[in-house]
Amino acid sequence: MKYALVTGGSRGIGREICKTISADLGYHIIVNYASNSVAADETVAAIKAKGGTAETLQFRVENKEDVEKKLSEWEKNNPGAIIEVIVNNAGITKDGLFAMMDETAWDSVVDISLKGFYNVTHYLIQKLLRHRYGRIINVVSLSGAKGNPGQVNYSAAKGGMIAATKALGQEVAKRKITVNAVAPGFIKTEMTKDLPVDELIKYVPANRFGEAQEVADLVSFLASEKAGYITGEVININGGIYS
Repeated sequence: MKYALVTGGSRGIGREICKTISADLGYHIIVNYASNSVAADETVAAIKAKGGTAETLQFRVENKEDVEKKLSEWEKNNPGAIIEVIVNNAGITKDGLFAMMDETAWDSVVDISLKGFYNVTHYLIQKLLRHRYGRIINVVSLSGAKGNPGQVNYSAAKGGMIAATKALGQEVAKRKITVNAVAPGFIKTEMTKDLPVDELIKYVPANRFGEAQEVADLVSFLASEKAGYITGEVININGGIYS
């Protein structure tokens, strides 16, 4: 059995990634979530309804001890198993002008995205190096690629992940491990449902918000063997708003 882990996989883009990697590539999906067990169970049920296999795994990506404890327990329960695909999707926003941003808003956003990438990937990468094959895909953002006012913390977190993607991709390429990032623009999810769509859509050449499924399809391709010569890349998926 082949295994893929998706952090923040219970809702939105994460859920679609879980479902799509399962359907397209036949991986057993480990659906990570922080607290919403109901949503995570719904993701697993949706995968199983389409003939796939999946399970939930609760841990907070920003907590190194929690990550290592839960992944270690999973490995003990699945001897010999290798998590071949890692999708670092977990993230939150706490928007506000930098001049008025408190330390908690900075730390929580940076820790979940950037420290979470480190905690999860660092724990799992030794096995990938010995396995001599793997796919690491980081879900970043338009904010991390171009910067976005009101999101200095989020831009910093995702921008850090972009830089890490480029560097790590060079370190592990000889072991047939690719490291890539996808940078969505405005995508229809719970995180964007309160945005002024009619105003923002004017800035998008494609004249619409993207679908979570479109992001999931891109991630699924990067997780496949077809993408073996693509690494260290940041692929924008934003309807032409920025490249």
